[in-house]
Amino acid sequence: MRLKSAIWVAAYLRRCQTEGIFGAVRKRGAEEAGAVFVKVATLDGNAMLYSPAPQTVYDESRPVERIFVPASPQPQLESSVEERLVKELRFDPDAWIVETEDRAGRHFLDLAKA
Repeated sequence: MRLKSAIWVAAYLRRCQTEGIFGAVRKRGAEEAGAVFVKVATLDGNAMLYSPAPQTVYDESRPVERIFVPASPQPQLESSVEERLVKELRFDPDAWIVETEDRAGRHFLDLAKA
C-alpha cells in the first residue's frame, strides 16, 4: 500500500529537517494521491526539479514507493524551474510542490535508474 501524499511529504520534510535543510510545502495538493514535485534551490539562483517518475519506470502496475527523476541533468535557473512548475500545475492542479534549500543540492530522493 502506498503512503498518502500528505504523509509522504511530512516524512520527507522531517528527513530534510534532521539534516539541517530548510524545506516547506509551497502548494498543498490532493491529500491521498497528489503528485509531488520537489524543488531544490541551491541558493545561487539555480535549482533542480525532481518530478514523479513515469509509470514505465515502475515494475508493478500500482507502485508502493515513490520514484523521482530530475527534470534536467544539471541545475537550471530558478526562473526556468518556476515556469515548469506553473505548467505542471496547469496540467495537474492536485499536485504538491515541496521546496528545499541546500547549497550542496542534497535532496534525499531515491532516483530512478534510467
